Amino acid sequence: MSLSIADIVGLFESKGHAQYDGEPVTQLQHALQSAYLAEQGGADSAVITAALLHDLGHLLHDFGGTPTQQGLDDLHQYRCLPFLRPLFGPQTLEPIRLHVDAKRFLCARVAGYREALSADSVRSLALQGGVFDEAQAAAFEALPFAADAVRVRQWDDTAKAADASVPDLAHFVRHMQACAAAHRQAVGA
Repeated sequence: MSLSIADIVGLFESKGHAQYDGEPVTQLQHALQSAYLAEQGGADSAVITAALLHDLGHLLHDFGGTPTQQGLDDLHQYRCLPFLRPLFGPQTLEPIRLHVDAKRFLCARVAGYREALSADSVRSLALQGGVFDEAQAAAFEALPFAADAVRVRQWDDTAKAADASVPDLAHFVRHMQACAAAHRQAVGA
């Protein structure tokens, strides 16, 4: 039930051409733009990999089209974790897991953030539990890796430019490889 880096590349190559729900980019373009923004922002390989893979769960379901238009939360932030857990550590997995809650947090804490969301993000926000109240926002903020999840979310929000010029997937494989090597070393494998 795990994916290798080659499997991830293959998944992007076979399904990455699908339109990113309600946006003018494909799934692959969105992933590459997110990772590039992370790289340009000085993030380490773990967070760059999280930015690259934060929406991988969208490629692992068969809901088709735009699930939010069907009233479905595809739970993509959780769907990919069992496939990635043997490969990467919490420095990568937690920002992926928390990036949806980061949107709920930013809506609660940043004036104008909710109003700037795309139509699909607004629909998914409602399906994902809505804007955090103050207690939920404080609890989120106290979590390990919450700050990285917020950064991933902010790059996610920006990575939707149809004409963006970014490196190809091969450029980011080295970040995945570095994360996987660090995880193997951490677990003694």
